Amino acid sequence: MQITVTARSGEISEGIREYAAKKLKKLERLLPRMESVQITEAKERAWYIVEITLVADGLLVRSQERGGDMRSAIDLVVDKLERQIKKYRDKMNDRFRHHEIEAVAVESESAEEAAGRIVRSKRFEMKPMTPDEAAAEMELLGHDFYVFVNSETEAVNVLYRRRDGNYGLIEPGF
Repeated sequence: MQITVTARSGEISEGIREYAAKKLKKLERLLPRMESVQITEAKERAWYIVEITLVADGLLVRSQERGGDMRSAIDLVVDKLERQIKKYRDKMNDRFRHHEIEAVAVESESAEEAAGRIVRSKRFEMKPMTPDEAAAEMELLGHDFYVFVNSETEAVNVLYRRRDGNYGLIEPGF
């Protein structure tokens, strides 16, 4: 496993690097073929923000957390990654089991059993616009994300609001 650490605010001590590597070892039992891990650290006011992106056997998992000190932020983000990986593995195991055994129809499902299913589908017309126009449209609608056709690239893009109040733009790469 290759671990890359990037510090946006200063330098990271060797002790913190070793602490993060030790914490990530517990994820190796869930994802044994972990290829690379990218850890990004930043300091914003009184918070330490840690973002971890890991690649394992074609699966990309990303999580970000903030804490009062670097070690607590690392603990929080690793715990969050562990939950994400377990949820993904459970979902994949459920799909595998459903292909082996014929599912029995149950008339009433609880809300927990229905979680993770597509419950609504929406169709809408998309007019080409710039990312700035899409941001304005998103603000008018009061949404956290907006799907649009980028008039500059003629590709479908997704604009989303980040936790820090800025915007992110997702562009497809073919």
